[in-house]
Amino acid sequence: MPFTELGLNPDLRRALAASEYQRPTPIQSEAIPVILEGRDVVGAAQTGTGKTAAFVLPILQRLGSPGSKVRALVLTPTRELAVQVESAARKYGRFLKLRSTAIYGGVSQRPQEEALKRGVDIVVATPGRLLDLLNQRLVNLAGVEILTLDEADRMLDMGFLPDIREVVRRLPVSRQTLLFTATLPAEIQDLTRSIQTDPVSIEIGGHRTPVNAIEQRLFPVMPHLKNDLLLHLLERETMRPLLVFTRTKYGADKLHGILERRRFKAACIHSGRTQSQRQGALDGFRKSEYDILIATDIVARGIDVQNISHVINFDLPNNSDDYIHRIGRTARADKAGMAYSFVSPADESVVRSIEKAICKKLSRIHLDDFVYDGPSALKSGHANLPTTQRSSEKVFDRSSFRFGGRSSGSDSASRTPFRNAKAGRRGRADAMQGRRTADASGWVEGTIGLQTEQERMELKQLQRRIFGSSFPQRKKRDRASGSTSFRSRY
Repeated sequence: MPFTELGLNPDLRRALAASEYQRPTPIQSEAIPVILEGRDVVGAAQTGTGKTAAFVLPILQRLGSPGSKVRALVLTPTRELAVQVESAARKYGRFLKLRSTAIYGGVSQRPQEEALKRGVDIVVATPGRLLDLLNQRLVNLAGVEILTLDEADRMLDMGFLPDIREVVRRLPVSRQTLLFTATLPAEIQDLTRSIQTDPVSIEIGGHRTPVNAIEQRLFPVMPHLKNDLLLHLLERETMRPLLVFTRTKYGADKLHGILERRRFKAACIHSGRTQSQRQGALDGFRKSEYDILIATDIVARGIDVQNISHVINFDLPNNSDDYIHRIGRTARADKAGMAYSFVSPADESVVRSIEKAICKKLSRIHLDDFVYDGPSALKSGHANLPTTQRSSEKVFDRSSFRFGGRSSGSDSASRTPFRNAKAGRRGRADAMQGRRTADASGWVEGTIGLQTEQERMELKQLQRRIFGSSFPQRKKRDRASGSTSFRSRY
Protein backbone atom coordinates (compact mmCIF):
# COMPACT_ATOMS: atom_id res chain seq x y z
CA MET A 1 0.00 0.00 0.00
CA PRO A 2 1.56 3.37 -1.00
CA PHE A 3 1.34 6.52 1.12
CA THR A 4 -1.27 7.92 -1.27
CA GLU A 5 -3.79 5.36 0.03
CA LEU A 6 -3.36 6.23 3.71
CA GLY A 7 -5.36 9.46 3.55
CA LEU A 8 -2.44 11.84 4.06
CA ASN A 9 -2.75 15.35 2.61
CA PRO A 10 -0.63 16.56 -0.35
CA ASP A 11 1.78 18.59 1.83
CA LEU A 12 2.71 15.53 3.88
CA ARG A 13 3.06 13.32 0.80
CA ARG A 14 5.29 15.97 -0.73
CA ALA A 15 7.51 15.95 2.37
CA LEU A 16 7.70 12.15 2.27
CA ALA A 17 8.71 12.23 -1.38
CA ALA A 18 11.42 14.79 -0.56
CA SER A 19 12.68 12.39 2.13
CA GLU A 20 12.68 9.57 -0.47
CA TYR A 21 10.07 7.53 1.41
CA GLN A 22 8.15 5.47 -1.11
CA ARG A 23 6.13 2.87 0.78
CA PRO A 24 4.93 2.78 4.39
CA THR A 25 6.07 0.12 6.84
CA PRO A 26 3.48 -2.28 8.31
CA ILE A 27 3.08 -0.29 11.54
CA GLN A 28 2.56 2.89 9.50
CA SER A 29 0.01 1.25 7.22
CA GLU A 30 -1.98 -0.03 10.21
CA ALA A 31 -1.70 2.95 12.57
CA ILE A 32 -1.98 6.06 10.37
CA PRO A 33 -5.59 5.52 9.15
CA VAL A 34 -6.80 4.68 12.70
CA ILE A 35 -5.12 7.75 14.22
CA LEU A 36 -6.58 9.97 11.48
CA GLU A 37 -10.03 8.73 12.60
CA GLY A 38 -9.35 10.11 16.09
CA ARG A 39 -9.18 6.73 17.86
CA ASP A 40 -6.85 5.92 20.76
CA VAL A 41 -4.11 3.50 19.71
CA VAL A 42 -1.69 1.07 21.34
CA GLY A 43 1.03 0.33 18.79
CA ALA A 44 3.57 -2.44 19.47
CA ALA A 45 6.31 -3.05 16.94
CA GLN A 46 9.97 -3.93 16.83
CA THR A 47 12.67 -1.31 16.82
CA GLY A 48 13.46 0.09 13.39
CA THR A 49 9.98 -0.40 11.93
CA GLY A 50 9.04 3.28 11.62
CA LYS A 51 6.97 3.91 14.75
CA THR A 52 7.94 7.61 14.88
CA ALA A 53 6.45 8.40 11.47
CA ALA A 54 3.43 6.25 12.36
CA PHE A 55 2.28 8.82 14.91
CA VAL A 56 4.00 12.05 13.76
CA LEU A 57 2.40 12.06 10.28
CA PRO A 58 -1.23 11.76 11.44
CA ILE A 59 -0.63 14.24 14.30
CA LEU A 60 0.58 16.84 11.79
CA GLN A 61 -2.49 16.27 9.62
CA ARG A 62 -4.97 16.39 12.50
CA LEU A 63 -3.55 19.65 13.83
CA GLY A 64 -3.81 21.27 10.38
CA SER A 65 -3.13 25.00 10.73
CA PRO A 66 -1.08 26.58 13.55
CA GLY A 67 -2.77 27.78 16.73
CA SER A 68 -1.93 29.90 19.77
CA LYS A 69 -1.30 27.13 22.31
CA VAL A 70 0.22 23.68 22.73
CA ARG A 71 -2.09 21.20 21.00
CA ALA A 72 0.02 18.02 20.81
CA LEU A 73 2.33 16.57 23.47
CA VAL A 74 4.80 13.71 22.93
CA LEU A 75 6.54 12.20 25.99
CA THR A 76 9.83 10.30 25.50
CA PRO A 77 12.15 8.58 27.99
CA THR A 78 15.43 10.20 26.88
CA ARG A 79 16.76 13.52 25.65
CA GLU A 80 18.11 11.97 22.47
CA LEU A 81 14.73 10.51 21.57
CA ALA A 82 13.03 13.86 22.23
CA VAL A 83 15.42 15.54 19.80
CA GLN A 84 14.86 12.77 17.26
CA VAL A 85 11.05 12.96 17.37
CA GLU A 86 11.02 16.77 17.20
CA SER A 87 13.38 16.62 14.22
CA ALA A 88 10.99 14.19 12.51
CA ALA A 89 8.09 16.58 13.14
CA ARG A 90 10.01 19.39 11.43
CA LYS A 91 11.08 17.15 8.53
CA TYR A 92 7.61 15.78 7.79
CA GLY A 93 5.95 19.14 8.42
CA ARG A 94 8.36 21.19 6.31
CA PHE A 95 5.54 22.36 4.02
CA LEU A 96 3.20 23.15 6.90
CA LYS A 97 3.26 26.14 9.23
CA LEU A 98 3.09 24.17 12.46
CA ARG A 99 5.74 24.91 15.10
CA SER A 100 7.42 22.43 17.42
CA THR A 101 10.05 22.37 20.15
CA ALA A 102 11.89 19.80 22.27
CA ILE A 103 12.00 20.12 26.07
CA TYR A 104 14.52 18.08 28.05
CA GLY A 105 16.92 18.35 30.95
CA GLY A 106 20.69 18.58 31.04
CA VAL A 107 20.74 21.95 29.28
CA SER A 108 19.69 25.50 30.11
CA GLN A 109 15.93 25.90 30.09
CA ARG A 110 16.08 29.52 28.87
CA PRO A 111 15.92 28.67 25.11
CA GLN A 112 13.03 26.33 25.83
CA GLU A 113 11.19 29.07 27.73
CA GLU A 114 11.68 31.47 24.84
CA ALA A 115 10.34 28.94 22.33
CA LEU A 116 7.24 28.39 24.47
CA LYS A 117 6.67 32.15 24.74
CA ARG A 118 6.83 32.51 20.95
CA GLY A 119 4.18 29.81 20.70
CA VAL A 120 4.38 26.18 19.59
CA ASP A 121 1.83 23.62 18.43
CA ILE A 122 3.80 20.46 19.25
CA VAL A 123 5.92 19.84 22.36
CA VAL A 124 8.20 16.81 22.54
CA ALA A 125 9.44 16.42 26.11
CA THR A 126 10.99 14.23 28.76
CA PRO A 127 8.74 13.99 31.83
CA GLY A 128 11.16 15.51 34.36
CA ARG A 129 11.89 18.80 32.59
CA LEU A 130 8.26 19.15 31.51
CA LEU A 131 7.10 18.93 35.13
CA ASP A 132 9.70 21.52 36.12
CA LEU A 133 8.28 23.97 33.58
CA LEU A 134 4.71 23.12 34.59
CA ASN A 135 5.49 23.84 38.24
CA GLN A 136 7.06 27.15 37.21
CA ARG A 137 3.91 27.95 35.18
CA LEU A 138 6.00 28.36 32.04
CA VAL A 139 3.94 25.95 29.95
CA ASN A 140 0.19 25.45 29.71
CA LEU A 141 -1.19 22.07 28.63
CA ALA A 142 -4.88 22.96 28.91
CA GLY A 143 -5.24 22.97 25.11
CA VAL A 144 -3.62 19.60 24.36
CA GLU A 145 -5.70 17.57 21.91
CA ILE A 146 -3.32 14.63 21.32
CA LEU A 147 -1.04 12.92 23.86
CA THR A 148 1.57 10.41 22.67
CA LEU A 149 3.75 8.18 24.86
CA ASP A 150 6.72 7.02 22.80
CA GLU A 151 8.81 4.06 24.00
CA ALA A 152 6.34 3.67 26.86
CA ASP A 153 7.93 0.43 28.10
CA ARG A 154 11.28 2.16 28.55
CA MET A 155 9.69 5.07 30.42
CA LEU A 156 8.19 2.63 32.89
CA ASP A 157 11.54 0.82 33.25
CA MET A 158 13.19 4.15 34.09
CA GLY A 159 10.66 4.90 36.83
CA PHE A 160 8.72 7.62 35.00
CA LEU A 161 5.27 6.21 35.78
CA PRO A 162 4.52 8.71 38.63
CA ASP A 163 5.67 11.59 36.40
CA ILE A 164 3.53 10.35 33.52
CA ARG A 165 0.45 10.17 35.74
CA GLU A 166 1.13 13.69 37.04
CA VAL A 167 1.41 15.05 33.50
CA VAL A 168 -1.77 13.22 32.43
CA ARG A 169 -3.60 14.71 35.44
CA ARG A 170 -2.94 18.20 34.05
CA LEU A 171 -4.26 17.41 30.56
CA PRO A 172 -7.83 17.77 29.31
CA VAL A 173 -9.94 14.66 29.86
CA SER A 174 -11.25 14.87 26.30
CA ARG A 175 -8.22 14.07 24.15
CA GLN A 176 -6.75 11.43 21.85
CA THR A 177 -4.10 9.25 23.50
CA LEU A 178 -1.52 7.25 21.55
CA LEU A 179 0.91 4.77 23.08
CA PHE A 180 3.79 3.21 21.15
CA THR A 181 6.13 0.61 22.53
CA ALA A 182 8.56 -2.12 21.52
CA THR A 183 7.29 -4.55 24.17
CA LEU A 184 3.98 -5.03 25.99
CA PRO A 185 4.61 -5.93 29.64
CA ALA A 186 1.74 -6.10 32.10
CA GLU A 187 2.51 -2.59 33.41
CA ILE A 188 1.87 -1.11 29.97
CA GLN A 189 -1.48 -2.82 29.75
CA ASP A 190 -2.43 -1.43 33.17
CA LEU A 191 -1.40 2.06 32.02
CA THR A 192 -3.46 1.90 28.84
CA ARG A 193 -6.59 1.00 30.82
CA SER A 194 -6.15 4.04 33.05
CA ILE A 195 -5.36 6.74 30.45
CA GLN A 196 -7.01 5.55 27.20
CA THR A 197 -10.56 5.05 26.00
CA ASP A 198 -11.35 1.92 23.99
CA PRO A 199 -7.93 1.85 22.28
CA VAL A 200 -7.25 0.00 19.05
CA SER A 201 -4.41 -2.47 19.58
CA ILE A 202 -1.95 -2.81 16.69
CA GLU A 203 0.79 -5.40 17.03
CA ILE A 204 3.24 -5.93 14.21
CA GLY A 205 5.53 -8.94 13.83
CA GLY A 206 5.28 -10.31 17.37
CA HIS A 207 6.43 -7.80 19.97
CA ARG A 208 8.93 -10.13 21.62
CA THR A 209 10.58 -11.52 18.50
CA PRO A 210 13.68 -9.80 17.08
CA VAL A 211 13.86 -8.82 13.46
CA ASN A 212 14.41 -11.92 11.31
CA ALA A 213 17.27 -10.27 9.42
CA ILE A 214 19.45 -10.14 12.55
CA GLU A 215 21.99 -12.94 12.94
CA GLN A 216 22.60 -13.51 16.64
CA ARG A 217 25.72 -15.11 18.12
CA LEU A 218 27.00 -15.77 21.62
CA PHE A 219 30.71 -15.59 22.49
CA PRO A 220 31.44 -17.37 25.79
CA VAL A 221 34.37 -15.61 27.47
CA MET A 222 35.65 -14.91 30.98
CA PRO A 223 34.93 -11.34 32.16
CA HIS A 224 38.58 -10.28 32.31
CA LEU A 225 39.08 -11.23 28.64
CA LYS A 226 36.18 -9.25 27.18
CA ASN A 227 38.41 -6.32 26.17
CA ASP A 228 40.83 -8.68 24.43
CA LEU A 229 37.99 -10.43 22.60
CA LEU A 230 36.53 -7.14 21.37
CA LEU A 231 39.92 -5.98 20.05
CA HIS A 232 40.41 -9.37 18.43
CA LEU A 233 37.04 -9.15 16.65
CA LEU A 234 37.75 -5.60 15.50
CA GLU A 235 40.98 -6.79 13.87
CA ARG A 236 39.34 -9.93 12.49
CA GLU A 237 36.13 -8.53 10.98
CA THR A 238 34.85 -5.37 9.33
CA MET A 239 32.32 -3.93 11.76
CA ARG A 240 31.59 -0.34 10.85
CA PRO A 241 29.55 1.38 12.10
CA LEU A 242 29.52 -0.57 15.35
CA LEU A 243 27.35 -0.04 18.42
CA VAL A 244 28.65 -1.49 21.72
CA PHE A 245 26.45 -1.72 24.82
CA THR A 246 27.83 -1.80 28.36
CA ARG A 247 25.94 -2.14 31.62
CA THR A 248 27.46 0.82 33.50
CA LYS A 249 28.80 4.31 32.87
CA TYR A 250 32.16 3.30 34.34
CA GLY A 251 32.37 0.34 31.97
CA ALA A 252 31.54 2.56 28.99
CA ASP A 253 34.22 5.10 29.90
CA LYS A 254 36.83 2.40 30.51
CA LEU A 255 36.15 0.69 27.19
CA HIS A 256 36.14 4.06 25.40
CA GLY A 257 39.61 4.81 26.78
CA ILE A 258 40.96 1.42 25.65
CA LEU A 259 39.67 1.89 22.10
CA GLU A 260 40.94 5.46 21.86
CA ARG A 261 44.43 4.41 22.99
CA ARG A 262 44.45 1.94 20.11
CA ARG A 263 43.52 4.70 17.66
CA PHE A 264 39.95 3.59 16.97
CA LYS A 265 37.50 6.37 16.13
CA ALA A 266 35.18 5.81 19.08
CA ALA A 267 32.66 7.91 20.99
CA CYS A 268 30.90 7.31 24.30
CA ILE A 269 27.37 8.18 25.37
CA HIS A 270 25.74 7.70 28.78
CA SER A 271 23.74 9.62 31.39
CA GLY A 272 26.88 10.91 33.13
CA ARG A 273 27.84 13.04 30.14
CA THR A 274 26.49 16.51 29.39
CA GLN A 275 23.79 16.91 26.78
CA SER A 276 26.21 18.62 24.39
CA GLN A 277 28.66 15.70 24.75
CA ARG A 278 25.90 13.16 24.20
CA GLN A 279 24.50 14.96 21.18
CA GLY A 280 27.97 15.52 19.74
CA ALA A 281 28.79 11.82 20.03
CA LEU A 282 25.50 10.80 18.42
CA ASP A 283 25.79 13.34 15.60
CA GLY A 284 29.40 12.32 14.94
CA PHE A 285 28.35 8.66 14.79
CA ARG A 286 25.59 9.48 12.31
CA LYS A 287 28.02 11.45 10.13
CA SER A 288 30.64 8.63 10.22
CA GLU A 289 33.10 10.79 12.18
CA TYR A 290 33.15 7.88 14.66
CA ASP A 291 33.17 4.22 13.67
CA ILE A 292 32.26 2.92 17.12
CA LEU A 293 29.68 4.21 19.61
CA ILE A 294 29.70 2.88 23.18
CA ALA A 295 26.40 3.32 25.01
CA THR A 296 24.45 2.29 28.10
CA ASP A 297 20.79 1.27 28.21
CA ILE A 298 19.75 4.60 29.71
CA VAL A 299 20.23 6.28 26.33
CA ALA A 300 19.75 3.30 24.02
CA ARG A 301 16.22 4.30 23.05
CA GLY A 302 17.42 7.58 21.54
CA ILE A 303 19.96 6.03 19.19
CA ASP A 304 18.44 6.07 15.73
CA VAL A 305 21.26 5.57 13.23
CA GLN A 306 20.84 3.90 9.88
CA ASN A 307 23.13 1.19 8.47
CA ILE A 308 24.61 -0.05 11.76
CA SER A 309 26.31 -3.28 10.71
CA HIS A 310 26.92 -4.83 14.15
CA VAL A 311 25.62 -4.52 17.68
CA ILE A 312 27.82 -6.00 20.42
CA ASN A 313 26.50 -6.66 23.91
CA PHE A 314 29.79 -6.22 25.76
CA ASP A 315 27.68 -6.78 28.90
CA LEU A 316 24.39 -8.64 28.60
CA PRO A 317 21.35 -6.67 29.80
CA ASN A 318 19.40 -7.81 32.83
CA ASN A 319 16.29 -8.87 30.92
CA SER A 320 15.22 -10.15 27.52
CA ASP A 321 13.21 -7.06 26.59
CA ASP A 322 16.31 -4.85 26.76
CA TYR A 323 18.21 -7.43 24.73
CA ILE A 324 15.56 -7.35 22.01
CA HIS A 325 15.62 -3.59 21.91
CA ARG A 326 19.42 -3.38 21.86
CA ILE A 327 19.90 -5.70 18.91
CA GLY A 328 17.07 -3.93 17.09
CA ARG A 329 19.45 -1.02 16.52
CA THR A 330 20.83 -3.01 13.57
CA ALA A 331 18.89 -4.51 10.64
CA ARG A 332 16.68 -1.43 10.47
CA ALA A 333 14.34 -0.90 7.53
CA ASP A 334 14.56 -4.57 6.49
CA LYS A 335 18.36 -4.55 6.18
CA ALA A 336 20.61 -7.35 7.45
CA GLY A 337 22.53 -7.03 10.70
CA MET A 338 24.70 -8.90 13.20
CA ALA A 339 24.29 -9.07 16.98
CA TYR A 340 27.15 -10.44 19.10
CA SER A 341 26.90 -11.01 22.85
CA PHE A 342 29.79 -11.67 25.22
CA VAL A 343 28.63 -14.26 27.75
CA SER A 344 30.39 -15.07 31.01
CA PRO A 345 29.40 -17.99 33.30
CA ALA A 346 27.35 -15.61 35.47
CA ASP A 347 25.19 -14.69 32.44
CA GLU A 348 23.81 -18.16 31.76
CA SER A 349 20.49 -17.50 33.49
CA VAL A 350 19.98 -14.35 31.40
CA VAL A 351 20.82 -16.30 28.23
CA ARG A 352 18.16 -18.88 29.08
CA SER A 353 15.53 -16.16 29.58
CA ILE A 354 16.49 -14.52 26.27
CA GLU A 355 16.27 -17.81 24.38
CA LYS A 356 12.90 -18.50 25.96
CA ALA A 357 11.63 -15.05 25.01
CA ILE A 358 12.70 -15.26 21.36
CA CYS A 359 11.85 -18.98 21.04
CA LYS A 360 15.24 -19.70 19.57
CA LYS A 361 18.45 -21.42 20.62
CA LEU A 362 21.39 -19.08 20.05
CA SER A 363 24.60 -20.43 18.56
CA ARG A 364 27.83 -20.22 20.60
CA ILE A 365 31.03 -19.28 18.82
CA HIS A 366 34.53 -20.41 19.84
CA LEU A 367 37.38 -18.74 17.94
CA ASP A 368 40.35 -20.97 17.21
CA ASP A 369 42.76 -18.04 17.00
CA PHE A 370 41.87 -16.47 20.36
CA VAL A 371 43.50 -17.40 23.69
CA TYR A 372 40.70 -18.15 26.15
CA ASP A 373 42.86 -19.12 29.12
CA GLY A 374 45.41 -17.05 30.98
CA PRO A 375 45.51 -13.39 31.95
CA SER A 376 44.38 -10.48 29.80
CA ALA A 377 46.89 -9.38 27.18
CA LEU A 378 45.95 -5.77 27.98
CA LYS A 379 47.10 -6.21 31.59
CA SER A 380 50.46 -7.66 30.54
CA GLY A 381 50.93 -5.04 27.85
CA HIS A 382 51.08 -7.41 24.85
CA ALA A 383 47.68 -6.91 23.24
CA ASN A 384 49.15 -6.49 19.78
CA LEU A 385 51.68 -9.35 19.90
CA PRO A 386 51.03 -12.70 18.19
CA THR A 387 49.89 -15.52 20.43
CA THR A 388 53.17 -17.48 20.11
CA GLN A 389 55.17 -14.46 21.18
CA ARG A 390 52.96 -13.65 24.16
CA SER A 391 53.40 -17.12 25.67
CA SER A 392 57.19 -16.74 25.98
CA GLU A 393 57.07 -13.39 27.76
CA LYS A 394 56.93 -12.71 31.48
CA VAL A 395 53.34 -12.61 32.74
CA PHE A 396 52.09 -11.19 35.98
CA ASP A 397 49.49 -13.44 37.60
CA ARG A 398 47.43 -11.21 39.91
CA SER A 399 45.72 -14.13 41.61
CA SER A 400 48.95 -15.61 42.99
CA PHE A 401 51.02 -12.39 43.28
CA ARG A 402 54.01 -13.80 41.50
CA PHE A 403 55.83 -13.57 38.20
CA GLY A 404 55.89 -16.52 35.84
CA GLY A 405 57.47 -17.37 32.52
CA ARG A 406 61.00 -17.47 31.24
CA SER A 407 63.65 -15.23 32.67
CA SER A 408 67.39 -14.95 32.93
CA GLY A 409 69.16 -15.80 36.12
CA SER A 410 70.73 -12.35 36.37
CA ASP A 411 67.33 -10.66 36.19
CA SER A 412 65.80 -12.80 38.93
CA ALA A 413 68.86 -12.49 41.13
CA SER A 414 68.71 -8.72 40.98
CA ARG A 415 65.32 -8.71 42.75
CA THR A 416 65.35 -8.54 46.54
CA PRO A 417 62.53 -8.63 49.11
CA PHE A 418 60.62 -5.58 50.32
CA ARG A 419 62.02 -3.58 53.16
CA ASN A 420 59.85 -3.67 56.20
CA ALA A 421 59.53 -0.25 57.80
CA LYS A 422 58.77 -1.92 61.16
CA ALA A 423 61.92 -4.01 61.12
CA GLY A 424 64.01 -1.30 62.80
CA ARG A 425 67.66 -2.31 63.25
CA ARG A 426 67.24 -5.57 61.36
CA GLY A 427 67.55 -3.51 58.18
CA ARG A 428 66.31 -5.49 55.21
CA ALA A 429 63.65 -7.67 56.86
CA ASP A 430 61.20 -9.48 54.62
CA ALA A 431 57.84 -7.80 54.06
CA MET A 432 55.90 -10.97 53.37
CA GLN A 433 56.23 -13.15 56.50
CA GLY A 434 59.95 -13.81 56.20
CA ARG A 435 62.23 -14.31 53.23
CA ARG A 436 60.62 -16.08 50.26
CA THR A 437 62.41 -18.73 48.30
CA ALA A 438 62.87 -18.81 44.55
CA ASP A 439 60.79 -21.25 42.51
CA ALA A 440 61.98 -23.41 39.63
CA SER A 441 61.69 -20.56 37.13
CA GLY A 442 64.07 -18.38 39.10
CA TRP A 443 61.52 -15.84 40.28
CA VAL A 444 61.00 -14.89 43.89
CA GLU A 445 57.54 -14.64 45.40
CA GLY A 446 56.62 -11.50 47.31
CA THR A 447 59.09 -9.25 45.48
CA ILE A 448 56.79 -7.56 43.00
CA GLY A 449 57.80 -4.02 42.06
CA LEU A 450 61.05 -3.91 44.03
CA GLN A 451 64.01 -1.81 42.96
CA THR A 452 67.26 -3.44 42.02
CA GLU A 453 70.47 -2.45 43.80
CA GLN A 454 71.56 -0.48 40.74
CA GLU A 455 68.22 1.35 40.61
CA ARG A 456 68.52 2.32 44.28
CA MET A 457 72.02 3.66 43.77
CA GLU A 458 70.97 5.69 40.73
CA LEU A 459 68.04 7.15 42.67
CA LYS A 460 70.28 8.11 45.59
CA GLN A 461 72.76 9.81 43.23
CA LEU A 462 69.93 11.79 41.61
CA GLN A 463 68.63 12.88 45.03
CA ARG A 464 72.13 14.01 46.07
CA ARG A 465 72.53 16.11 42.91
CA ILE A 466 69.16 17.79 43.45
CA PHE A 467 68.95 18.09 47.24
CA GLY A 468 72.53 17.59 48.36
CA SER A 469 71.37 14.50 50.27
CA SER A 470 69.30 11.40 49.69
CA PHE A 471 66.90 12.50 52.50
CA PRO A 472 67.50 16.24 52.93
CA GLN A 473 64.66 17.08 55.32
CA ARG A 474 65.16 14.00 57.47
CA LYS A 475 68.95 14.58 57.61
CA LYS A 476 68.47 18.18 58.66
CA ARG A 477 66.17 17.15 61.51
CA ASP A 478 68.54 14.36 62.57
CA ARG A 479 71.50 16.77 62.61
CA ALA A 480 69.54 19.20 64.81
CA SER A 481 68.52 16.47 67.25
CA GLY A 482 71.87 14.71 67.21
CA SER A 483 70.27 11.38 66.26
CA THR A 484 70.76 9.11 63.25
CA SER A 485 67.79 7.36 61.65
CA PHE A 486 68.06 3.93 60.14
CA ARG A 487 66.85 5.36 56.75
CA SER A 488 69.89 7.69 56.57
CA ARG A 489 72.22 4.70 56.56
CA TYR A 490 71.08 3.58 53.11
